[in-house]
Amino acid sequence: MNSSLPADTILLVEDTPSLQMIYKAALARAGFEVETCGTAAEGLAAFRRLKSNIILLDLMLPDRTGLEVMIDILREAPQTCVIVITANGSINKAVEMMRAGAHEFLVKPFDDQRLIGAIENARKSLRHRPPAPTRDAAEALVLPPFIGRSAPMMAVYDKISSVARSMATVFVTGESGTGKELCAEAVHRTSARAGGPFIALNCGAIPVDLLESEVFGHLRGSFTGAISDKMGAAAAADGGTLFLDEICEMDLNLQTKLLRFLQTSTITPVGAIKPRKVNARIICATNRNPLEEVRRGRFREDLYYRLHVVPIHMPPLRDRGDDVNEIAERLVAEMAAEEEHVFNSISPRVRELFRTLPWPGNVRQLINVLRNVVVLNEGPVVTVEMLPPDLLADQPRMTEATSERAGISLGELAGRTLAQIERIVIEDALARHGDSVPKAARELDVSASTLYRKREAWDKAEGRK
Repeated sequence: MNSSLPADTILLVEDTPSLQMIYKAALARAGFEVETCGTAAEGLAAFRRLKSNIILLDLMLPDRTGLEVMIDILREAPQTCVIVITANGSINKAVEMMRAGAHEFLVKPFDDQRLIGAIENARKSLRHRPPAPTRDAAEALVLPPFIGRSAPMMAVYDKISSVARSMATVFVTGESGTGKELCAEAVHRTSARAGGPFIALNCGAIPVDLLESEVFGHLRGSFTGAISDKMGAAAAADGGTLFLDEICEMDLNLQTKLLRFLQTSTITPVGAIKPRKVNARIICATNRNPLEEVRRGRFREDLYYRLHVVPIHMPPLRDRGDDVNEIAERLVAEMAAEEEHVFNSISPRVRELFRTLPWPGNVRQLINVLRNVVVLNEGPVVTVEMLPPDLLADQPRMTEATSERAGISLGELAGRTLAQIERIVIEDALARHGDSVPKAARELDVSASTLYRKREAWDKAEGRK
């Protein structure tokens, strides 16, 4: 090996000689210095000698796995960008490496442009990557515009900070109103792509027949109503981040095209023949259970595993402790300034109430409640009497429900089958929520479709339609 190579030499660890030659030639044509190795031992030795900050690492090597090698590298140099090379059948293992700290992965076969694009992404990340936070700094971190220091949110901040330093696809889950788009914006803003565009698209708010055009664009005359060329969200996000909200609403045919975009970094607008390269990071979100959607055949399994590289779950407001009051105080102050009213505090009774409410609409519901208070009252203190009546109307029922639920004893369930106990619990939850399946599903932490399916099965077994 040539020890005179510069410190920014790209290290290629690939055990197939022919692929070594192909990748090295492509990188050399693009002006990069490359050193090649065929085993894990050779690769680690070269890394320690060259101090390479970008490494192309094959997933399977003759003496060790790529994951083991990467862990050793990142332990010694955490800021190193490791780009994993994998076969299509080993994507799950590549995803595991992304979760362990890899910057990106390439699925064989890939063309020269895809390879060069991955290297350029890594170089861009290295130029803009902040130093890894210390433990004390991480504990103090609150990412604006988020508010709150509850344990669930601190875990979210920590994951955002970690994933922002890579190209990993992020899958955000959580109930409506928990801040999934804010999470996506925070990932973008703390990444090397912060200077690029952040394009958000709600897949559930666009008719199915127009969604492909909205994502990938179209050419003039490609369909009725296409009176001019249109740039889709993917092309608009070139150099930045594409956020696909309510991804589980996407049509299966379009899911196939999205998977191809993830694999090739190319898009083909509706009516076009020639694809174009797009360099965009994908973040997606859903308020559904994505695995349940896969099981029911509504979401492609291969797309799920390709997108679900780094999952981030946004906690519901009811699980965030006193965050609700910290958020409320900030919102009241901002809204009061807008309305030219004077509010400077929240009463102790309201604070206690806010901590105990279930907040099915999460932060979005809290915003609406406080907007109502500020618009209709002068202040200076938010009191219980100022709160919307419908917010308080559920309180007696909640108290009764709590009492009823406490009355279900183990003795009453003794001797029953697991299926019978499950039905008792589900029907009890439905009764307490006025037969609302979505509300009961949220309480039981299952998807609404699961409850609908079980009720349908019970009705069928009892001869009801």
